[in-house]
Amino acid sequence: MSLSPVRVPTARHALRAGLTTVAATAALGALAGCSAGSAGTASSAPTTPPPSASASASAAHSVVLDERARGTTVRVTAGTHLVVRLHSTYWSTPAGSNPQVLDAVGGGTTTAGTCPPGRGCGLSSAQFTALRPGTAHVTARRHSCGEAMRCSPGQERYDVTVTVTR
Repeated sequence: MSLSPVRVPTARHALRAGLTTVAATAALGALAGCSAGSAGTASSAPTTPPPSASASASAAHSVVLDERARGTTVRVTAGTHLVVRLHSTYWSTPAGSNPQVLDAVGGGTTTAGTCPPGRGCGLSSAQFTALRPGTAHVTARRHSCGEAMRCSPGQERYDVTVTVTR
């Protein structure tokens, strides 16, 4: 039986591997911060996710939308609670276009506890109650997609059409 020598990494090798991992993680995070659909949702409220061009919910339910819903039409019934969560503080607070159809009941920007400069860590969110049948748009804008990074076309506007039925 022959024994092979065991190679023990030096502190220098461990440091190089750690720095490589940190650099790769930072690069991926910077790219994800400006992608067209950069983050998913996580919610403890009952939701109807918008993976397709439309989503439905019955009265007394909540519908949670994020970046993936951009450009879609969401169908809800009167009485539905609609939550829009955009995963960057670079977004303006989402606004409804027709207060007779969607009543704004809250929203704003919440920053993350610790965030590297230029990442926009946090949420820009709004909450609405679907009041009566009709159509409204929920829109938000951003001009920056990272520290000193202008958004490319298609990344600076969020627009979802909300159709309220009885």
